[in-house]
Amino acid sequence: MAGHQPCLPGWCVRITPAAADAATVTQDASVTEKGQDFVKLSAVELRRISLPLVTPFRTSFGTETTKDALLVRALTPDGEGWGECVAMAEPLYSSEYADTAQDVVRRFLLPRLFAHGDVTAGAVAQLLAPIKGHPMAKAAVEMAVLDAELRHAGQSLATYFGATRDRVPSGVSVGIMGSIPELLDTVDGYLSAGYVRVKLKIEPGWDVEPVRAVRERFGDGLLLQVDANTAYTLGDSRQLAKLDPFDLLLIEQPLPEDDMRGHAELARRITTPICLDESVTSARAAADAIALGACQVINIKPGRVGGYLEARRIAALAAANGLPVWCGGMLETGIGRGANAALAACPEFTLPGDVSASDRFYARDITPPFVLDDGHIAVPTGPGLGVDVLPGVIDEVTTSLETIRP
Repeated sequence: MAGHQPCLPGWCVRITPAAADAATVTQDASVTEKGQDFVKLSAVELRRISLPLVTPFRTSFGTETTKDALLVRALTPDGEGWGECVAMAEPLYSSEYADTAQDVVRRFLLPRLFAHGDVTAGAVAQLLAPIKGHPMAKAAVEMAVLDAELRHAGQSLATYFGATRDRVPSGVSVGIMGSIPELLDTVDGYLSAGYVRVKLKIEPGWDVEPVRAVRERFGDGLLLQVDANTAYTLGDSRQLAKLDPFDLLLIEQPLPEDDMRGHAELARRITTPICLDESVTSARAAADAIALGACQVINIKPGRVGGYLEARRIAALAAANGLPVWCGGMLETGIGRGANAALAACPEFTLPGDVSASDRFYARDITPPFVLDDGHIAVPTGPGLGVDVLPGVIDEVTTSLETIRP
């Protein structure tokens, strides 16, 4: 791993020779804008939409019945680009939520881009860095600029990322249920639909018995993992160790996001591989986790880490240190789902992710639906994100729209 420097257009990761000192992650300014088309922002639309979920989705931090999403549409003299902010309606998964994301984009992020003039997606993170935090808001803006840039260049996001597959295996995330029979029926339905991996949401009181029931019903051949969404503490290590006999792919984010040392200690107490989600907020945070031995797998969510370019850096860092990664989901519409499929098609992503079919969450999406085919989702091949918004549908579900100009 020493001296390995994986690079793609617009990003670069450097890893120091000492594996234990994996925290040196820098962006190469000479690479950032090399060969990229500049985008001139004529205006930016901030659109809020409301999409009902087909069924309530319950996790350890709450139950969602509707997707309240902030969409960012970059308007240029040459066309447009779309971005999706994955912040939830309430600050439950993270400190960000949709209202504050819209406010920070309007008041602080866009004025910086407008003041800079022509930009590239590779420069967005640096331009917005003086604004502390708000990675989901920043990711949505970068995504819109990247889509506009690649549409103008006639290049797909998958090609830009160096994707090596034209379809990706699809896993499904199963929320906390009211009973084990209900859980078994739900899992059976998803497996019958063709999903190749199942993730069960867990919390104290809903962990060992649901996992046991699913494993006994569907056998050892099922790719099975669990997600705690920070619901446990290190004091629960004995309970979590009871999951070890079930041959899980991983346990995702068992402890609070700021307890990196706790995860490292838990990794010594259980044999199920620990996967970090909420704790990995950047390539630097990922490097710290790797150096501490706090995880053996990383779930990469572009919105959580500040954008798809940072997500690629994290994937390269993990691969250089021998850690598998997979692409997580945040109940994205077709805009974010298409981008996630392109990311998941990259060679570092060796585990099935949460890029599910559109009908897993929505009876009607704002783009043509992503459909499960033999357990896989097709990677968009058109310019930019490769997906087009359906004008009639998006107008129907829009709750507010504002246009910001330089």
